[in-house]
Amino acid sequence: MGRRPKSFEAIRQLPVVGRAADWGMGPWAVSGKTKKAGARTAGLTATESVCPYCAVGCGQVVYTRDGELVDIEGHPRSPINQGTLCPKGSASRQLVQQPHRLARVKYRAPYATEWQDLALETAMDMIAERVIAAREAGWQDVNDEGFRVDRTLGFAHLGGATLDNEENYLIKKAFTAMGAVQIENQARI
Repeated sequence: MGRRPKSFEAIRQLPVVGRAADWGMGPWAVSGKTKKAGARTAGLTATESVCPYCAVGCGQVVYTRDGELVDIEGHPRSPINQGTLCPKGSASRQLVQQPHRLARVKYRAPYATEWQDLALETAMDMIAERVIAAREAGWQDVNDEGFRVDRTLGFAHLGGATLDNEENYLIKKAFTAMGAVQIENQARI
């Protein structure tokens, strides 16, 4: 145990504070082994970020070593969450490093009974073709009252809570540019 400074002895003489002074607080309560261990984030690159879940915008600190993700924690100086994270935010590292995460797309064709694996590029091409077809099939130049609307009711978009504010902003712009009217985000529902 470390040597106590003289000012500590003066604090111990105070009526209420003095009793609390010996409750294992202060630099003398740290073992030599702990002092030698150092911080677990020492030598890591810390990058401030925003949690990718809901629209609250909790601050995170992302720790990396040579570009490889090591840890994600709540940002203690964030005015929103002050270093705390909800269970989803605490597990956001798994969005990148989950070993059981699917690397291919599961697809079940209409009336099929079995799922098949597709490459992501193939699935994205299929989605693009269907969006274009739905846009063309549901396009309206004018509404029932004869006003020009230039829109489609052929599809809608519901953003998920794993999308951050920037992604939702871009999705809103993209779907609006395609003529969609029904655009919503799960975080607002």
